[in-house]
Amino acid sequence: MTFFQALLIGLFAYLGSKRTPWFFGVTGGWNMIGRPLMAGLIVGIILGDVQNGVIAGAMVQALFIGQITPGGAMPADVNWAAYVGIPLALAAGGTGEQAVALSVPLSMLGLGLFNFIMTINAYFPHMGDKAAAKGDGAGIHRATYLAAVPSFILRAGSAMLLCYLGTPVAEMLINNMPAGMLHFFEVAGKMLPAIGFAMLLKQSLSKQWMLVLFLLGWVMIGATSMSVTALAIFATAVAIVFVMAQGSAPAVAPAPQSADEEDDCYEE
Repeated sequence: MTFFQALLIGLFAYLGSKRTPWFFGVTGGWNMIGRPLMAGLIVGIILGDVQNGVIAGAMVQALFIGQITPGGAMPADVNWAAYVGIPLALAAGGTGEQAVALSVPLSMLGLGLFNFIMTINAYFPHMGDKAAAKGDGAGIHRATYLAAVPSFILRAGSAMLLCYLGTPVAEMLINNMPAGMLHFFEVAGKMLPAIGFAMLLKQSLSKQWMLVLFLLGWVMIGATSMSVTALAIFATAVAIVFVMAQGSAPAVAPAPQSADEEDDCYEE
């Protein structure tokens, strides 16, 4: 990996990180280019291997598909898992399985980096409060933009250095890794996304019997030649029919009130 490629990956890692104000804020950054699927495409374009980049991104995305960040509390840093794990695996000649295996420990390290950045940025709201107390509008703007500097230096810089300096190390590890350990990474790389889907099902299933619908989709894919796109269209049609059936359910008439109850309503 060249220095320019690592620099571009670091830049996109910053733009797709949490609390980045650019690129439409959280909507365009963290929730769009910060997702592993989009990161895999971007990294694939930068490294000249779009196909394997998208495959690795989809596998890493499946691992974290059930993760939510309520109030900014993150159980793992998906950004580091995507913009460090995927390029390291691809640049070292690895596959999507290796990218998934690398993404797990990297997401934990990235979480520590995120908390460290937030600790530093706690200083700038106080700077803005002091400027507001003095009626200094320019000072408020200054505090806002200065808060993005530590995030850029630490987020972009760390991703760039890890991708540039870590590629030879990752390549050496993958090339000299025993066959048994490589097989373990392949198995783990296929099992970990199942954990992500299990987390998603646990959050999205409001009733236990809905699990039958997911099993039905799995059987249809395995037993027929139906594509994923065709199954998605079929599932959408089933969901629409289910929602319409729920909405057209007859309303339950209120129980009639007795004469005594009506009299009680007017008692003082």
